Amino acid sequence: MGWGHILSLSAALLGMVYAVWCMGWVLRQPRGAESLQAPYLAIREAAHVFFITQYRAILVVGSVLFIVLWIAPGFGGLTALGFAVGGLCSAAAGAVGMMTAVRANVRTAAAATDGLPQALRVAIRSGTVTGFLVGALALSSVSGFYVLLWWLNNGGAVDLKPMLGLGFGASLISIFGRLSGGIFTKAADVGADLVGKIEQGIPEDDPRNPATIADNVGDNVGDCAGMAADLFESYAVTLLSVMLVAAWSLPDDPTAQHYPLALGAVGLMASMIGMQAMHIRGGQTVLHALTRGVVVSALLAVGGYLAVTAWLMHDDNHYGAWALFGATLTGLGVALGLAWAAVYYTGTRFAPVQRIAHASASGHATNLITGLAVGMRAVAYPALVVSVGIVIAYSLDGLYGIAIATCAMLALTPVVLSVDAYGPVTDNAGGIAEMAHLPDEVRSVTDTLDASGNTTKAVTKSFAIGSAGLAALVLFTAFEIELSVRGEALRFAIDNPYTLAGLFIGALLPFLFTSYALDAVGDAAAMIVAEVRRQFKEHPGILEGREAPDYGRAVAILTKASIREMIIPGMIPVVAPLAIALVWLPFKHTNHDFQLMGGMLIGAVVTGFLMAIFMCTGGAAWDNAKKYIEAGHEGGKGSPAHQAAVTGDTVGDPYKDTAGPAINPMIKILNLVALLLVPFMS
Repeated sequence: MGWGHILSLSAALLGMVYAVWCMGWVLRQPRGAESLQAPYLAIREAAHVFFITQYRAILVVGSVLFIVLWIAPGFGGLTALGFAVGGLCSAAAGAVGMMTAVRANVRTAAAATDGLPQALRVAIRSGTVTGFLVGALALSSVSGFYVLLWWLNNGGAVDLKPMLGLGFGASLISIFGRLSGGIFTKAADVGADLVGKIEQGIPEDDPRNPATIADNVGDNVGDCAGMAADLFESYAVTLLSVMLVAAWSLPDDPTAQHYPLALGAVGLMASMIGMQAMHIRGGQTVLHALTRGVVVSALLAVGGYLAVTAWLMHDDNHYGAWALFGATLTGLGVALGLAWAAVYYTGTRFAPVQRIAHASASGHATNLITGLAVGMRAVAYPALVVSVGIVIAYSLDGLYGIAIATCAMLALTPVVLSVDAYGPVTDNAGGIAEMAHLPDEVRSVTDTLDASGNTTKAVTKSFAIGSAGLAALVLFTAFEIELSVRGEALRFAIDNPYTLAGLFIGALLPFLFTSYALDAVGDAAAMIVAEVRRQFKEHPGILEGREAPDYGRAVAILTKASIREMIIPGMIPVVAPLAIALVWLPFKHTNHDFQLMGGMLIGAVVTGFLMAIFMCTGGAAWDNAKKYIEAGHEGGKGSPAHQAAVTGDTVGDPYKDTAGPAINPMIKILNLVALLLVPFMS
């Protein structure tokens, strides 16, 4: 055990204490007027029901996999234990963060009666609970499990292979949380929009709509718990994959394994200080306050990276300290580039969103065509940024440099996720204010907070996608090194027919995965549309305001549908590598299975990254084009352009909140399962 582990465990403990303090502060804030309590309690109860149902299903699947890992030759109890640790930590971060967000929404709505600064303070501290729990639990789980392995080996060289189980456990929670949460939230959103806004012409978050509560619940289960599980997985998997690359390529240099943990500790502490800068000064906007906190965190992280690099790696014989510091700056530069692209292609002040809004004036079809074009074009800049980052990091320190760049980028997860998790809180606060019929000035405050939340969510999705692509690349590097350690050094070149076939198979998988995810949203949305129509038809008093809708039935329908529909797409990244391993089992000495597997991993990473950017950015651009029109442009609310924009937003919702983000864990699970299967393929 080295200084990197001591530093990371200390920082993780500090991060947990900070998260708990923020949670206590939020829960001590007043819940506001009596009119706020009914919608708040309905959202809280429905979120609790969904959470219990979702995690019960995950527990069943996880228990089966735990037993398989425990008894299967080549894995054993330590791998199974790592699987349990990764799954439980990921679930805990998402669950605590989501439940805090659900309780913060009414407090944010109440704080909005006192003005924008106080409402921002409540919302951002709620998001802090999620952000810092994810960062602290990722650091502590990876560091703590490493220390356990070190202790069991009596302080000798540590076999890191069981740590793959930890990554697999985190990935299981991530893909199920992303899929089920995304299916729930977007099916509710689509159902509420189609029947409420389009067919009946009632406003968003109108309490007469039976899908309104489900829509508000979905904001939390998708954008809070789902994103938390996604970034926990990316962070934990990146940390352990960097350690694997260092351990397998340079087994005599333990400092290289400790260094990424020290970077994580620096990032967490820098994020904690940066959070204190997130307050409104003078006439500044909410987005200015949030951006200032992220920038302060990044600048402090740069200084911290320099310090720990000089401290830990100054006399390293394999990696130069200045080169490694350059790799950390490269990672931060990639994050900055991805954030800029997200802001440009999704911001209402810029040409892409305005072009979609202008095209909406011509009709629904032109809105969809222009939105697709913007989403596809939005892929170019992030792809170039990541490509340049890979080349620079590799030129500095080879494959380890790429791994360190990814780690430095993800070390800022606490502050980035805090800003993201603030979004669903403000969205819910606006819905509760609408349902409680609070004055327009209160709704104006919540709308201002929500508008900034849309931008931060788009930026965070780009951050998550970029980190997922780089993390998967690092995992593929670990796959290559593991093969060379076992005497199977291979070149994955396109002149090998098996590598080429694997490329096509891997490139296909994100498309197949996406089709099932979108189908799942469509099927669940059809159920909720039918239910809302039924309630309006059988109980006409609902639209007249004389009768309360049955919110619980809508939530129950979506809960069951989202759990059921996530199974097939969730199994794709597990079944695909298993199929390759099993099909080639009789020919295991030919190396064709390794070539096919390696090609599949490369193909999936490339197309998965591009598709995720396309869907998330394009979907957010559709969403903000609708908001741009609602602000009074192109005819404003109720105009033909607005109706077309609602259609585009309805199509873009499952793109940006279900299928696109779920590709992140999908490509990482592919690589993790492939790594776990290497002993059986040798």
